[in-house]
Amino acid sequence: MISSQPRTFDKRLVATLSGGFLLLFVILALFDLEQMTYWINTSFSWVIKVFGPMWQLWMLANLVIALVLGFTRYGDIRLGGHISPDSSTFGWLAVIMCTLLAGGGVFWSAAEPMYHYLTTPPVFSEAPSGISAISAGLAQSFMHWGFMAWAALGTLSALVVVYAHYHKGLAMRPRLLLYPILGNKVETHWLGTVADVVSIVAVAAGTIGPIGFLATQLGFSFESLLGWENNYALQLAILGGLVLVYTISASTGIDKGIQWLSSANVVLALLLIAMILVLGPGGFIIDSYMNAMGLYLQDFMPMALTRHDNAWMGSWTLFFWGWFIGYGPMMALFIARISRGRTLRELVVAVAIMAPLVTNFWFATLGGAGISYEEATAGVISTPLEVGGLPAALLAITQQMPFAEFMVPAFLVLTVVFVATTGDSMAYAIAMAISGSHTPRTRDRIFWALTMGLVAAVLLRMGEGGIGALQSFIVITAAPVSLLLLPVLWTGPRVAHLMAYEQGIVPHKERHNDELEQPTLHEEPRVPILVPRRNKHK
Repeated sequence: MISSQPRTFDKRLVATLSGGFLLLFVILALFDLEQMTYWINTSFSWVIKVFGPMWQLWMLANLVIALVLGFTRYGDIRLGGHISPDSSTFGWLAVIMCTLLAGGGVFWSAAEPMYHYLTTPPVFSEAPSGISAISAGLAQSFMHWGFMAWAALGTLSALVVVYAHYHKGLAMRPRLLLYPILGNKVETHWLGTVADVVSIVAVAAGTIGPIGFLATQLGFSFESLLGWENNYALQLAILGGLVLVYTISASTGIDKGIQWLSSANVVLALLLIAMILVLGPGGFIIDSYMNAMGLYLQDFMPMALTRHDNAWMGSWTLFFWGWFIGYGPMMALFIARISRGRTLRELVVAVAIMAPLVTNFWFATLGGAGISYEEATAGVISTPLEVGGLPAALLAITQQMPFAEFMVPAFLVLTVVFVATTGDSMAYAIAMAISGSHTPRTRDRIFWALTMGLVAAVLLRMGEGGIGALQSFIVITAAPVSLLLLPVLWTGPRVAHLMAYEQGIVPHKERHNDELEQPTLHEEPRVPILVPRRNKHK
């Protein structure tokens, strides 16, 4: 029998090392940002070269294995035992969508399709002349934010976490991903500490980046619309308001603030999509979405496995793969926390199919509208994008829309809420990872919410260079995290079989390490794991 709570020393060690890495990053940036940027860029290039091929193969394999498990008899597995889900289906889906989309929904959906429309991606550079730049641009965006990206954030990894926590009683920490390999030793093994620290640092960096970018984006928008100077004082005020929103949300918990904010975000996003389709270039958007989806599915394997033009891959595909992999362990914890009572099939369909389709339509709506306006008047979107970067793309597109006086502020509000839903959920997840509890203390959630905001404030003080260095640092942290996630390709199916046997879905139990099969003390609230077995072949 093992304790369901980590030792105090372990929690303090993980918190100290995680916070220490973030503090060291800030100190180095303050001391010599140019030198630190050089080190990060050098490390970034090495990581892309060494880990890039593995990331491509892992992303593809993870999706395929998740789909196979989800659509076979293993899809009937009830996550956490035969209990009712903790929340409504809409609330569950809303939290998933907003937590995982966030940065993509606000920063890249407007700009990335335009980038690929203006400069054809390498995989389509020698494509037949019948493929339009519109379809190529959207299809490449769909690849980066589609099936593989979403599957990496909460399918096989979440399954392993569910088994180790709800079925075996171990504390809710990233190290649970190593449980099928180390067994109960993972609670005290040094590899568990390393797994926790690198996962926390990676997700903190991945969350601080969008928080800082939001301040620069809104500052740019206020300067363009209202004439306010986009200086550090304005960006700090914006950042303070954002941190206040997601800190309050995180402090009230998943069933209150986090779910309410996510549901409100989904409703507002659906309303804006409907307005764009009805009042804007709706026909163009729908046609472009269907053509691009066809191209995306047709050329899925070439886009997934292409290895030519390493410089482009490092700037785009591998950058995103590193970002998503870095988020992987903490998202697995969060998805496992909110998915108890769901079936594995529900999880796979929601995360690996529904969410990507909705995300791609969102990209086609916002990015497609921008392409439509660009086709009508050359330079109306591309020029602001070239001059002002990501913040300028969203503003330029919304200013071209009907009822721009409403659409511009509505999208700015949506931007704030999108990023806030990531800030609150990741503050909650980090608090879980350190405490080991699936309901961490309120003060721990508040501490990490404020800490991420403070780091963003310091990096903003150094200008866009600090935030940009952090973005590259995200990919560097993905290197050790990818080694943590690699085993789920075989431990995920193994765990699925054990859970299916426990729940009477399969008649035979495979032989595994005895330690994995021993019942352990379960953390409150207890979940019954002994269920009547039924033999389908009887």
